[in-house]
Amino acid sequence: MIENITIDTDKLVRLRKYLHRHPEVSGNEYETAKTILSLLREYTPDEIIENLGGTGIAAVYEGKEKGNTVLIRCELDALPIPEINTFDYRSESKGVSHKCGHDGHMTMVAGLAGLLHKQRPDKGRVVLLFQPSEEDGNGARSVLSDTRFREITPDYVFALHNLPGFPKGQIVIKDGVFTPAVNSIIIALEGKTAHAGEPEKGINPAHTIATIIQEFQALVKPDLASDDFCQVAPIHIRMGEKAYGVSAGEGEIHFTIRCKGNDNMKKIEEIAEKTARETARKYGLKVNISWTQSFYANENNTQAVAWMREAATEQGFDLHEKDTPFGWGEDFGLFTQKYPGAMFGLGAGENTPALHNPDYDFPDEIIPVGIRMFYELIKKATSGER
Repeated sequence: MIENITIDTDKLVRLRKYLHRHPEVSGNEYETAKTILSLLREYTPDEIIENLGGTGIAAVYEGKEKGNTVLIRCELDALPIPEINTFDYRSESKGVSHKCGHDGHMTMVAGLAGLLHKQRPDKGRVVLLFQPSEEDGNGARSVLSDTRFREITPDYVFALHNLPGFPKGQIVIKDGVFTPAVNSIIIALEGKTAHAGEPEKGINPAHTIATIIQEFQALVKPDLASDDFCQVAPIHIRMGEKAYGVSAGEGEIHFTIRCKGNDNMKKIEEIAEKTARETARKYGLKVNISWTQSFYANENNTQAVAWMREAATEQGFDLHEKDTPFGWGEDFGLFTQKYPGAMFGLGAGENTPALHNPDYDFPDEIIPVGIRMFYELIKKATSGER
């Protein structure tokens, strides 16, 4: 593959700012996908798979010789967060904005398509995946369950995430768990409504809710360095109505649970369900339990991380090896459950607003760094041992 990498940064920054101005939430990335498709057609992939898992797009570049298939993944969706920035490319979609940097992630993978357009890989095959619905945890599952994904079947998968709080352009890697398993439980309780003057004639869920909160707190083990790491956060509580003559007869409580690994998450899920059911039974309530926005732990493959380490070192990038996982969830974990691969972090600046903050904005200066890292990983992984 070509060694002298020329990146049209100005064009990519224009793309990034356009995407920033026109964000779309999970499952509704129709115009975003059209923008990406238009650009990809300029970069002549050997195949484009549209509407993959919803609004997803896969651009396929065939190598000159046989080798591994390497998938590079980015995300199409934005967040339902109003933007407070005042720059000229601020979001034009009311209540929606790119506050996780997916506009930047898409731009880097689009830039990678520009390089592959100039020269195909020496070996193997490269698949550039623009995935929908990462933020709600549905995108990876939808893509992987799409029958057309069988045409891809990667040997290695890679992704990155920008990281406010780390120096701009720093490469952050970690063997093993990069991001934890995350799952959210909804516990709906049904008792019996009564007059507030005669609460004993009803079954109020308040005691049940309070007990469940206490019991769930006992599951918390906050040390990220421990294999038993578990974080439980109450997210939402609702009970009865604002009717002061009525003792509530129903309610619900939501928690988000985070565990270091997928096996531990399964164990905690079982404990949480058992606790909720036994507590409800103790107080005479019916209970219905459901789960939502599930993210598998993103477990980095040792060989994939070794290639990341080599690529960063060879390119002269600042490299940081992290000891503990990050605390946020990422649905790329479903890919690393099925295929060898890894995610790395890309520093977005130590003084950059945090992800999901209303004043966050992806820093354009790091676009070339992400492209070069992906490009080097493609060279190594398409030729490497499976």
